[in-house]
Amino acid sequence: MSTSSSLRAHADMSPDELARATAQSMYEADGCSRALGMKLLDVRAGYARLSMAVRPEFLNGHQICHGGMIFTLADSTFAFACNSYNVSTVASGCSIEFLRPVQPDDVLTAEAIEQVLSGRNGIYDIRVTNRSGETVAMFRGKSAQIRGTVIPVEE
Repeated sequence: MSTSSSLRAHADMSPDELARATAQSMYEADGCSRALGMKLLDVRAGYARLSMAVRPEFLNGHQICHGGMIFTLADSTFAFACNSYNVSTVASGCSIEFLRPVQPDDVLTAEAIEQVLSGRNGIYDIRVTNRSGETVAMFRGKSAQIRGTVIPVEE
């Protein structure tokens, strides 16, 4: 499965294989995450982990990482986790708590873990850590499944 146009969801895929195929298709179509230098580190059913280097243009007037950049990393990680079942899913709400400043030239890692998936709705917690493994932010995302799939389902 090399490109999104050739991806097909196969009934014989394991849930984690389907999650990885879905993530690859989403990543190829996600200009924002790619432009910000986010790297897809791991995706499994209901789980995703991404990283992003803090570049000079990500700094705010206090010369620390802009909260919007931290939010965007957490939000992208949330998106990869909640779409991991190949059911088109969007955010219905989210919140973030910024816990410590992020310094220039740091590398952030966000890890999304599904807390509950009930019907069409889910809740995901995303922990964002710095290079030292310290938690810099906690994000909670609420998801809603919509019509469609990320990659075509083979019939």
